[in-house]
Amino acid sequence: MIDESKIAIEENDSKMMNFLYHSIFGRLILKILIRPTVSKIAGWFMDTKVSTVAIKRFIEKNNIDLNEYEDKKYVSYNDFFTRKIKEECRKIDMNKKSLISPCDSKLTAYKISDNSIFSIKNSYYKVEDLLKNKELSKKYKGGYCLIFRLCVDDYHRYCYIDNGKKEENTFIKGVLYTVRPIALEQYNIYKENSREYTILNTENFGNVVHIEVGATMIGRIKNYHETYEFSKGEEKGMFLFGGSTIVLLIEKDKVEINKNILENTKSGYETVVKLGEKIGTKKSKK
Repeated sequence: MIDESKIAIEENDSKMMNFLYHSIFGRLILKILIRPTVSKIAGWFMDTKVSTVAIKRFIEKNNIDLNEYEDKKYVSYNDFFTRKIKEECRKIDMNKKSLISPCDSKLTAYKISDNSIFSIKNSYYKVEDLLKNKELSKKYKGGYCLIFRLCVDDYHRYCYIDNGKKEENTFIKGVLYTVRPIALEQYNIYKENSREYTILNTENFGNVVHIEVGATMIGRIKNYHETYEFSKGEEKGMFLFGGSTIVLLIEKDKVEINKNILENTKSGYETVVKLGEKIGTKKSKK
């Protein structure tokens, strides 16, 4: 049976996004909405008890199965948005040679070329633009750039991909665009958005750069640790309210990414992955 109310909601949502990104007046409004200050105000509201009125509609619109999540009474929209999934619903591949996904998302995988440029849906990015660190970006030439795009209905907590030690977090201030495809048509969002990264000194995959990218109405990226010794599958942090993105930079000759992921990316498709799922294998030394 077709849910006509859901179709109407999705059509209205699409119209709003088209208005914001494809009209002069809409873009003027967007310039205000993307400011971090606006995101902080929205985030404050989503922490209030009043915001719980939005939970029911969100569950219905996105067909969220609450049976997968820990049973609790939510005190705010953000409390619901960062709900914790039951451990048995996300199995971590603990094989030390398995590279796992840090989150639930849609994944694309790119080989970092000599000039360190890669494309995502008609937009082009340099690794040094992501990091604002030319010397660090050079270390990942010939490696992989893995992009995990989270939608609003995805699980918004993320984990460590291996055992190891992490360095301090580096925050890069920016403006906050949505990570929906419509924004990719107009803006270089991975260059402009607020983001935070750290270097993970992993046991099996070398020094991996883990980057969290904020999106519209999500200025808060909540990482739990600064310098820290972590375990594979241990929760690293969470995004509060909205869609968002995680990027992993992996050094050359450290991992072999699953062929289906590479083939899907080459064909212009994203691969749906879950937190803890194997997405690659440690590359054997010859």
